[in-house]
Amino acid sequence: METLRVSATSRPNAIAGAIAALLRSQGSVEIQAIGPAAVNQTVKALAIARGYLVNDGLDLCAQPEFVKLDVQHEERTALKFSVLAQPLAVPLPISGAK
Repeated sequence: METLRVSATSRPNAIAGAIAALLRSQGSVEIQAIGPAAVNQTVKALAIARGYLVNDGLDLCAQPEFVKLDVQHEERTALKFSVLAQPLAVPLPISGAK
């Protein structure tokens, strides 16, 4: 599984494009983010990637978890998102909607 590392200065549209491409080709991707700003960019990228995948009949499922990473000989806590492609679910009509 390919691993993408997102920083606070990562561009969400660029990360979203990479996520969508990897989900189309490999069906899964792992994303690592350290710090609240990097996690924010990751979540924005995941939302944008969903839009990129809709024409392919795909959606994504992201499962977050905390992991320990060694960064420059220092242990850091990161958020890891395990992302899988799945078939796009057809939305059901809401009964009683006006």
